[in-house]
Amino acid sequence: MPQLAQRIGRAKPSAIMLIAEKAKQLKAAGRDIISFSIGVPNFLPGEHVYAAAREALSHDSGQYGSNRGAEPLLDAFLKHIEALGLTGYGRLNLSIGIGAKQVLYNLAEALLDEGDEICFPAPYWTTYHDIADIVGAKVNVLPCGAEQNYKLTAAQLDAALARKPKLFLFNNPNNPTGMVYSREEIAALAEVLVKYPDTWIVTDDIYNSMVFDGIGYHNFVQARPELRERLIFVDSVSKTYGMPGWRVGMIAGPESVAKAITTLNSNHITSVPEVITAAAVAAFAGPQDMPQAKCAEFAGKRDTVVAALRAIPGVICPRPQGAFYAFPDISVAFGKSHNGNKIENDVQFCAALLEAKGVACVPGSAFGEPRALRISYTCPTAQLAPGLARMAEFFAELS
Repeated sequence: MPQLAQRIGRAKPSAIMLIAEKAKQLKAAGRDIISFSIGVPNFLPGEHVYAAAREALSHDSGQYGSNRGAEPLLDAFLKHIEALGLTGYGRLNLSIGIGAKQVLYNLAEALLDEGDEICFPAPYWTTYHDIADIVGAKVNVLPCGAEQNYKLTAAQLDAALARKPKLFLFNNPNNPTGMVYSREEIAALAEVLVKYPDTWIVTDDIYNSMVFDGIGYHNFVQARPELRERLIFVDSVSKTYGMPGWRVGMIAGPESVAKAITTLNSNHITSVPEVITAAAVAAFAGPQDMPQAKCAEFAGKRDTVVAALRAIPGVICPRPQGAFYAFPDISVAFGKSHNGNKIENDVQFCAALLEAKGVACVPGSAFGEPRALRISYTCPTAQLAPGLARMAEFFAELS
């Protein structure tokens, strides 16, 4: 029998989805499950998005669309990023994908040859490492523990870039930690990036509209505009507009990179469907009151989560300032037992928590930090306090 390609041996299923599926199975079996596992915003887009989709459906041409993206979508995205302070881009600087995940995969194909080095901070979104493994890149992970608020320092970045990696991947606000880099922190990192002109920079900033405490969203090109010629900004409609299932991701970057992604699209996906495109245009260009309201709601939930976690003896939880995650260090539980079951690591902790208390969280090792776990607090508000109380009970029962 013929063999599968070697790269398939390097591909792994999403650890996040595995936990989410396990929680669904237990719930279907009648268990009372509260899920803090999957990173979806858990709200639906505004009616104007659905109205635009229905209108497009009534006039659907049934034809292929643009490999780069329809012009109305490109123009709406340009206005969207201008509002973020990213100016000076045109249509030729943009391209599209089936969600940010597929955009990131295309970027890896376009920028990395097998054996090239990519570096990124840990904790990191699980897919970063998975994509790098599939395309055969060498990964240099830069550990950023709770003791440094899960943030990369300029000194760490300088040491990593001295190795001359082909690509530096940066996520702000961060998944899984919810941490956000201030203007000053972005400026300090940008000063380092300027020193290494042979490294591509990808900023995965899909949570840019979910920033709390007035800290604001900041990008390297705002601090050092000369970085624009090798920086690619990634965004999507998934988190900001409650549209993860609509699958629209976008990039803004150098024309050469946008052209490369467009070429790959011509061989991979061809285009994004007309109805989906119309919905994305309405999201980017329409009223922004819902994203703003949800940002305020998530900030309030953040306060609830952090207060509850910090009340548990030994748990360390840096205060997130964006997205909708908390990432507590729960290593105080390692070496202890729950109902006779020994807990040696984060995976065993999450398995025991799910089995004993019906609370689903994702082990931190999936994100490159095995001392922690990720809590996504977008669940219904009525479930939040009970879920946190169950976690506190679990810790209290450890011996």
